[in-house]
Amino acid sequence: MSLLPVAQAQARVLALGTPTPVEAVPLADALGRYAAAPVVAARTQPASDLSAMDGYALRFADLPGPFAVIGESAAGASFAAPVGAGQAVRIFTGAAMPPGTDTVMVQEEARRDGAALFLDGEGPGHRGRNMRRRGLDFAEGDVLVDAGERLTPARLAVAATGGVARIPVARRVRVALAATGDELVDPGTAASDGALPESNRLLLRTLLADMAIEIVDLGILPDRLDVLTDAFTRVEADVLVTTGGASVGDHDLVRPALAAAGVTLDFWRIALRPGKPMLAGRRGAMAVVGLPGNPVSAFVTAILFVRPLVAHLAHAADPLPRTDTAILGEPLPANGERTDYLRAETRGGRVFASTIQDSSMLRTLARSTCLIVRPPHAPAASAGDSAEILRIA
Repeated sequence: MSLLPVAQAQARVLALGTPTPVEAVPLADALGRYAAAPVVAARTQPASDLSAMDGYALRFADLPGPFAVIGESAAGASFAAPVGAGQAVRIFTGAAMPPGTDTVMVQEEARRDGAALFLDGEGPGHRGRNMRRRGLDFAEGDVLVDAGERLTPARLAVAATGGVARIPVARRVRVALAATGDELVDPGTAASDGALPESNRLLLRTLLADMAIEIVDLGILPDRLDVLTDAFTRVEADVLVTTGGASVGDHDLVRPALAAAGVTLDFWRIALRPGKPMLAGRRGAMAVVGLPGNPVSAFVTAILFVRPLVAHLAHAADPLPRTDTAILGEPLPANGERTDYLRAETRGGRVFASTIQDSSMLRTLARSTCLIVRPPHAPAASAGDSAEILRIA
């Protein structure tokens, strides 16, 4: 059976999930989530003409003056009376422009003698200088955040300034995590030399930590078909992610356990290095992704498939990871039939693949800042050639 290309596998994984129901939440609870509908301004910003500088509000036609200062305008305490010919108002940054004024003379170019004001410099070069017009940032009814955009601190701030108090987002995605393997123990546990501290659940939890999800931790499950089947049958989540047991060995029981739990397998094995034995399927409304147990393979497949799936369920408009272009610092050999994701570091503006790419080398991953993406059958590359990279740090 031919291996499934990465892009096709990504599309099929996304098709397994149905975006979660929408709820309206306060802005403070929306960070890291995705707007489920356009966020529309309920007010205009600025709501009136404002001064952009400390100085004096006046009529441009009256320059160069002199002027009679008749009052003061500060943010939250505006000067409401009309300003006539030859008059000016002391004004501060962010204060409303008084009626009749259209320009601000900055204080560095102003000279006061009691209530008399004189220009002491070049002065404003045109009408409207040093002020912010009403609606300069946005107007009531403008779309501030598009549907499907990630709610970053800046997007939440513009929503708040737009008079929005609550944002429609997807209900938090429930992600169940299960590590499988008799050899696995919790980190720090005293055990025999054959034991292996389990890191995949931590890896996945932290990879998804910025996505405002809800974790269901199934813990470490032994290589027993009955235990695995029971756990997979009982779990209630939007996504079930398993690690380990997805290959073809006698102790690789995840696939038969998932089948016994009612999961319909969509595909198994991808034209990918590392991460070839990944599987995906569905039980009812729950999407299931089975990752390899090797932490490096689990990391790469989680970046390519699990994060995009969770983002898709959370109503993201563009859930797939984006790559950049970089310059190779050294040659690379021709690639085989699988898409290869090489652990690499950026040094001096160029990328260098790690010397050892064995998928067991977790320390190499910890030192990497990006993955070099090598398409199937890519020819040998030279230092100075451009390469596609996926940033991971």
